[in-house]
Amino acid sequence: MRPPAGIAATALRTATASLCVVAALGVTACDTVFAQQQDPAPFARLSGPEVVNKALAATRAAKSVRIAVGTKSPDGAPVQTYVATDIRGECTVTLSMGAAGTMELVRTGGTVYTQSDEAMLRAAGAGRSRTTVDTEVKNLTGRWVKARPSDRYTAEALSYCDRKVFLDRLAGNSATAHKGRAATVGSTPVLSLTGTAGRGTWTAAIAAEGRPHILKLSFSTGTPVTVEFSEFDQPFTVKRPAV
Repeated sequence: MRPPAGIAATALRTATASLCVVAALGVTACDTVFAQQQDPAPFARLSGPEVVNKALAATRAAKSVRIAVGTKSPDGAPVQTYVATDIRGECTVTLSMGAAGTMELVRTGGTVYTQSDEAMLRAAGAGRSRTTVDTEVKNLTGRWVKARPSDRYTAEALSYCDRKVFLDRLAGNSATAHKGRAATVGSTPVLSLTGTAGRGTWTAAIAAEGRPHILKLSFSTGTPVTVEFSEFDQPFTVKRPAV
């Protein structure tokens, strides 16, 4: 007589665990078995690199997305960036660099506009005469202007408009992906993955419901950075600032 399915499944898990205890050379294989048992259904039959490639395709294809980035400046100050962007290249950015100040950026119709606070204007004016910088602070603080391509803070803020910067970095290290445990980001079930990047590591959380978007991504290589993706395919419009 065949045992009930539940008993058979329990017996299989027990037998597998016993084999893992006695097989000293089978640790990696056993870890894989238990990880697969906890995989969310959409990923149960996929390898780590296959999950990453599927997630990259879904995240690249999103018509719009919001991105939150946390990292540090070269001098160790916290940097927070909030981005809304779409596949047409329309984009808004709020870049906060601690003592260096805050900049807002809008790119629409191929033209880039910025608005900075006093601290950011003074940081951007480093190396120029105090009189020139004081005049800019007086005239430009809190005002929208067409961006100067030569301004390094504008260039940094603008770089966040392209999700490709982060996704390509993950793609270049996707072959190192290992599947972890099921978890949640907010209320969304996810599969956690880890891998190596240079001398550091990366981690990712991939949505296990709906489209397999990347919801969270972090790198420890070089300057640590954490990226959160949300509001995929939500309606998004950008208004040209009055200048």
